[in-house]
Amino acid sequence: MLKYRLIFGSLMTVLFSSLVLLDGWFDGSLTVSSADDKQVQGTMLTLLVAGIISLGGLELARLAASKGLVVLNPACTIGLVLLTTTWYWPRLASVPQGAYVPVAIALTLAAMVVLQHRRFGVSGMLANCGVSCFALLYLGLLGSFVLAIRIDGGLWQFLAFMFAVKASDIGAYTFGRLFGKHKLAPRVSPGKTWEGLAGAVLFAVLVSLAFARILGIMGVWPALVFGAVMAVVGQLSDLVESMLKRDAQQKDSSNRVPGFGGILDVIDSPLFAAPCAYLFFVIVA
Repeated sequence: MLKYRLIFGSLMTVLFSSLVLLDGWFDGSLTVSSADDKQVQGTMLTLLVAGIISLGGLELARLAASKGLVVLNPACTIGLVLLTTTWYWPRLASVPQGAYVPVAIALTLAAMVVLQHRRFGVSGMLANCGVSCFALLYLGLLGSFVLAIRIDGGLWQFLAFMFAVKASDIGAYTFGRLFGKHKLAPRVSPGKTWEGLAGAVLFAVLVSLAFARILGIMGVWPALVFGAVMAVVGQLSDLVESMLKRDAQQKDSSNRVPGFGGILDVIDSPLFAAPCAYLFFVIVA
């Protein structure tokens, strides 16, 4: 498993970073002068994130099915795409962002109710609509902040966020395997340890400092805070997905990604970390 993690983890990092940089080259984000920046940013990344979130939604539906719950697709999947791309469409079509989100949620909720009525009538109304709304908020709303960092924050801020969160995963895994003795949340994820959390903080802080010193996107002290927060929130976000899998009595959300499990197992840590990173770049950096 470790071999597959190293191979596919490295491959995904190279491909993802290359796509983000290529995307930035197309929209002018890589240039020094902001005069070259196009109004619409992150088109390729938007398509990628929307696709990944959609696949994550299907995996969440599979976990729900093991508990006898039904995620109301395709309405939920369409809603996930609409909500995840919240920061993209208003710039492309000059739609007020404040109106876009509630309208997208309202339309998705209405479509869910219609699907529930056509397929099941009143049976399981609360359970099915409830788990569908959870999927919409958990993946769609939280996922939207990933694109928000790229579009409102910038290309290098986005890469700093992603690398810090993923570095925390590597640090947690490494320190947990080497030094892990004290359980962090034994009822949720027996493999997570306080030593692993310390490794997560260390790795994320080092990555944040590297971005701060090389690219100058934040000061040294903000970088220390940013790395520590991304590590802690990222590991807590990972525990949320572990709770879902444990409730569904599944080891992984799927077997789509060798060495990791499913899409949800790859994207779990950035989900709750993304809103924190967005606030950081808006308020602090």
